[in-house]
Amino acid sequence: MLKRCGRRLLLALAGALLACLLVLTADPPPPPVPAERGRRALRSLAGPSGVAPAPGLEAAAAPGALVREVHSLSEYFSLLTRSRRDAGPPPGSVPRPAAGHPRPPAEPLTPHDVFIAVKTTKKFHRARLDLLLETWISRHKEMTYIFTDGEDAALARRTGNVVNTNCSAAHSRQALSCKMAVEYDRFIESGRKWFCHVDDDNYVNVRALLRLLASYPHTQDIYLGKPSLDRPIQATERVSESKVRPVHFWFATGGAGFCISRGLALKMSPWASGGHFMSTAERIRLPDDCTIGYIVEALLGVPLIRSGLFHSHLENLQQVPTSELHEQVTLSYGMFENKRNAVHIKGPFSVEADPSRFRSIHCHLYPDTPWCPHTAIF
Repeated sequence: MLKRCGRRLLLALAGALLACLLVLTADPPPPPVPAERGRRALRSLAGPSGVAPAPGLEAAAAPGALVREVHSLSEYFSLLTRSRRDAGPPPGSVPRPAAGHPRPPAEPLTPHDVFIAVKTTKKFHRARLDLLLETWISRHKEMTYIFTDGEDAALARRTGNVVNTNCSAAHSRQALSCKMAVEYDRFIESGRKWFCHVDDDNYVNVRALLRLLASYPHTQDIYLGKPSLDRPIQATERVSESKVRPVHFWFATGGAGFCISRGLALKMSPWASGGHFMSTAERIRLPDDCTIGYIVEALLGVPLIRSGLFHSHLENLQQVPTSELHEQVTLSYGMFENKRNAVHIKGPFSVEADPSRFRSIHCHLYPDTPWCPHTAIF
C-alpha cells in the first residue's frame, strides 16, 4: 500500500513539474486593451482613410469599397474580402484592351458628332480626291470637310463641304500650318464632339473610327494617333527675341491621321484659335502636326494616346493583315524604302487598276457598294 502511494505521489509531482515548465516556456498573454485603444490601433493600421489596403490591391480596390471606419478585426477582414471580390475581373471577362484600341463605349456617338478634315492641294484634286470621293467619303459626306488651296467647281458639285483656305499651295510648314489653323477654327465653329485630321492619301474606316472614339468621353483631354518617330521630337522653343530653350514632346503624324476631343480642343484655343496657330508654329519652326503635339503635350501636358489602328505611308503597309482590315481606322499608300507601299489584299481589282488598293479595301468593307463586283473573293 505504501509503495503504491509513493508511486502516485511521484507521478503527481512529475506532472506538476511538467506543467510548470510548459507555462514558463510559453509566451505571456497580452495585457488587456481598452476598447477605444483597440479601435485606434485598427484605424492606425488602416491609414488616413480608416481602412488598411490589402497587399497588392492599393490601386485595384474599387473607390468607396473601403471607406468606412473599421471597428473590429472580423469587420476589417470582411471588408477586405469584399474589396478583393469587387476589384477582381468578373467571371468570363476579357482582358482590358491596350491604350489606343476600342474599349467599352463611354458615350453614344453618331457620324454627326465627328468632324473629319481632309487636307489637300488643288493639284491633287483629280489624282487623289476623286478616289476618296468614290470610296469612303461617298458614304460619309456629312461628316467630311475638304480643306484645299484653290477653287474647284467640279469638286464643289460632288460634295458641298469644300473649304478654300486661301493658303499657299506650297508644301511648306507655313502653308501646312495655315490650313491646320483653318481646320481648327471650322471645327470649333461646328460644335461637334471630335476633330479628326487626315491627309488626301488616307482611307478612313469610319465604322472603326466611331468605335474607337465612342470609348472615350469627348469632354476629357484625349489626343489619339500614331507617332512616326521612336522617340520624342527635339525642338527649340523661342521664348523671346533673344531667348530660346530646348523642348521635347511626342506628336501624332498627320500622315496617319489623328483625333482630338472637343474638351481638349477648347483648351488649345489660346495657342490655336484665330491666327494664333501659325504664330505658335513659328515658335518651334516645325510643321502643323508637330505644332499640334507641341500645344497638347508640351504646353498643356496632355500625353498622346498611341494607337496602332492609324497607318501612314511611312510604315510597311503590307504587314497589315487582311483579316484585321475592319479594325483599322486609317490606311494609306505611297512609297516605303523606295518601293511601292500599299495594303496587300486580294480583291476584284488588279494592282494596275487599283494601285492604292483603296477600291479593293472599300469592296472588302462595303461589299454592297454598287460598283463592287458581286463575285469578289478576298
